[in-house]
This record gives sequence, structure tokens and C-alpha cells, in this order.
Amino acid sequence: MIINIYGSTGVIGRKTLELIDQSFSNININLLCAKSNFKLLKKQIQKYQPKYAFLYDINKISKSELKIGKTKLIDFNELINYLLISKSNLSVLAVSGYKSLYFLEHIIKNTDNLGIASKEAIVSAGHIFNKNKYFNKTKIFPLDSEHFSLFDYFNKFQNNKTIKKIILTASGGPFYKKKFNTLKNIKFSQAINHPKWKMGYKNSIDSATLVNKCLELIEAHYLFNIPFDKMKILIHPEAIVHSAIEHENFVTNFNLFKNDMKIPIYNFLLLSKKKPNLINTNYYFKDYKTLNFENVKYEIFPTYKLFEKIDKKRPQNLIKFNVGNEFAVNQFKNKIINYTDIYRIIDKVISLNLYSPVNTIKDIIKYHEKLENKLQKFKF
Repeated sequence: MIINIYGSTGVIGRKTLELIDQSFSNININLLCAKSNFKLLKKQIQKYQPKYAFLYDINKISKSELKIGKTKLIDFNELINYLLISKSNLSVLAVSGYKSLYFLEHIIKNTDNLGIASKEAIVSAGHIFNKNKYFNKTKIFPLDSEHFSLFDYFNKFQNNKTIKKIILTASGGPFYKKKFNTLKNIKFSQAINHPKWKMGYKNSIDSATLVNKCLELIEAHYLFNIPFDKMKILIHPEAIVHSAIEHENFVTNFNLFKNDMKIPIYNFLLLSKKKPNLINTNYYFKDYKTLNFENVKYEIFPTYKLFEKIDKKRPQNLIKFNVGNEFAVNQFKNKIINYTDIYRIIDKVISLNLYSPVNTIKDIIKYHEKLENKLQKFKF
């Protein structure tokens, strides 16, 4: 059984490789893909000896570095051609940002089972998934903890007609008790210091602003066909309950497990049908004497208020929210704007009068590029 990993140098990719190394000797690592971290990719190639490796920023390395053992380092065109003529049993898509869309169509045709953690791809393209029957032959397995918890629940309990409300929980990030207007001078290092999860900088900052949870509402809508008015967010600082299902008979089911991304990945790798060694991710009730839940406060998370006002029937509006945030986060990372300007930029992008077809992946990528061109002209 072979696996392709897109985003092997990120948190999800590294944990996937670690689990395969520890518990799934029957899974052969066939392809590793990374954006720019060639130093780590090189170490992964040397250790796992995949047949192929892909580096998005391949032009930034010298020709002498291109040869690593028997692994063939391929460019983008070679990667796409390879995906078209080959098949994989498992694939993990953990590429941050909307550029994961460049791979999505080809990966779907290439693999039997897709573990997906690239929320931006689902947010931007989710509206065409069912319409174009993209996933007819490919099984989708969400790797975000919230969506994995719902996926696991729905697989066990097929009757969803009694559901009154779906609740996604948010830890609140590092600033959940501080009013947003007091955070102007927050540093990048503070914003990525998540109290519960170890994630890449993008997800960490999105968690601090609660944008992460807004994107996850969109994901849940597309993945499970849940109307937006049947979903809500609660702040849950302990990050142990990942979702809750409230039923019409007044019973609520909590989906809870230790806040460790290894758990969704482990369950995905179980599709290899091997009985693996157990991993140490036990949750003990005695470790948590209290579990707290709070409603989202707009003065702390004003971006959530922006999201609630969006006309979500138009996919373009959800894409604008997504692109505006991704752009703003990178501006903050590069010290061009303040932390609180992330909200201002998202608000400005949402109001842009830019509508064009988004009926195919190519349409969606073009729409992203048009938005990005407009954003380059923004004055701060």
C-alpha cells in the first residue's frame, strides 16, 4: 500500500510520517511534496527514500542538491503528469493556503482515499464538489479535529434527521479574554503562540482571530451538507470537546478526545487495514475537573461578526473572506500591518465588487488571482 503526502514538512505531514514509522510498516511512502523547506524535505527523503519528491520552490536550490539517493526530484509539470498516469491508495493533502487547489483535481483522480487538512481548498471549491461528483471514486477523510469528530460520529450513526444544531468548539487562541481593540501592538510571535495546539503560523493566527473556526463552518457545510443556520461556535478553552450534536429530543452528544492531531491521522491510516501498534493519546476525565463553554463575544472576535453578515449563498463571498484573510495574515507576518488590521483588510475585501464564474477549479483559481491582483494595489 502506497501513500503520497502533500505538505510533508508541515505539522500534519510530519505527524503522518512519524505514525507510519512507528505503527504502519505496511504503508510505503511513495511521494513527498513540500513548498520551500528543502532542508527538512532532504532529511525526509534520506530517511524514507520515496520514489518521488516535489519542491514547489525548486528553482531556489542548486543542481547539485537535486540528486538524493534513488529519489527523483520532479517539477510541477512532472508531478501533474505522474498523478495522471499513476494510482495511490492513500493521500494526505496538508498544503496551507488556496494553492492546494492546483493539486486537488489531479490528486482526486490519483488516489482511493484522501485525508484532507487543507481547509482553504474546501472553502473555495466545496460548492462544486457534489455538483460535479468530484469524489465519486475517492473517499474523503477530514483530518481537522472538528471535522474528523463529525465524520466519525456520522459514520457510526447514520440517522441525522433528528439533529437540531451542530456546535464546533474553538479554544479561543491566545487572546480569548482580551478585547480586540487592545491588541494593535501584538507581535507575530505572540499571535502564533497557541495555548493548546502546535500548528503552522497560518492556522495559529487564524485561531487567534477565530477566522479558523469560520472557515471550519464553511468546511462542515460543504463536507456534511449542514445548513449554516444549523451550526454555531462555542469557545471551549480546554479543547477537549471538538464538536457537539444537539438533537431535537434535547439530548446532546459530545465528541471528545485528546487535543492531538495524531488521532485523526491515525484513524485515517487505519484504512490500510493493518492492526497497528497503539499510540499514547489517552484522554482521562480525571485530568480535567471542569469543561468550560462560552458564547463568542464580538468585542473579542469581531471577525466572526463579519462572517455572520456574509451572504453565504454566493460562493464568491466565502472565497473573498478566505483570500482576504490569507493576504492579511501574510502582511502581518511580514510586519506590513498590525494584528488588528487583519480584520480591517478582510472587511475591505468582502466589500469588493468582483464577481466572475466559479464553476470549475480553473474558474476558482482565476478568481483567486483576480482578487490577489486587486489586493496588491491596496494602500495600508
